[in-house]
Amino acid sequence: MGALQTYNVNVDWTGADERGTASYTSYSRDHEVRVEGKPTLLATSDLKVRTDVSRYRAEELFVGSLSQAQMLWFLRTAAKRDVVVVGYSDKATGTQRVEGAGSGPFVEVVLRPHVTYADPGVTEELAARLHQEARDHNHLARSVGFPVHVEPVAVPLPTG
Repeated sequence: MGALQTYNVNVDWTGADERGTASYTSYSRDHEVRVEGKPTLLATSDLKVRTDVSRYRAEELFVGSLSQAQMLWFLRTAAKRDVVVVGYSDKATGTQRVEGAGSGPFVEVVLRPHVTYADPGVTEELAARLHQEARDHNHLARSVGFPVHVEPVAVPLPTG
């Protein structure tokens, strides 16, 4: 068994007022997610009860973390294979099944990375192998109990 890595995150509810949780609709879901030495993320609930839509939701950050891990593994894999990547962006989508209590499990996440290679001769086959190897190593995607699909799009370098 390998070494263990620990991650410390502080979550503080900032939506409390004198009524507290007197009723389900009485309190704000606003909170802060903090990691020492980094900017604070202003967050809220995904439910439509007393939420501030300008704040991050846990579900959004969850999908983002899967996308972020995939990107970092992909860049590492490409560099190790001497494939130069000069651009990477992802349009990730997470799908959650809503059940009786208004919440439920995620059923899938689809990552749609748009990758720009320095060499326009990178084949679809090579790109697919790089994405699959990165997906195989993506520790966050391997930690969840639902499929995380990768549907890559190669973006040619602009000419001229």
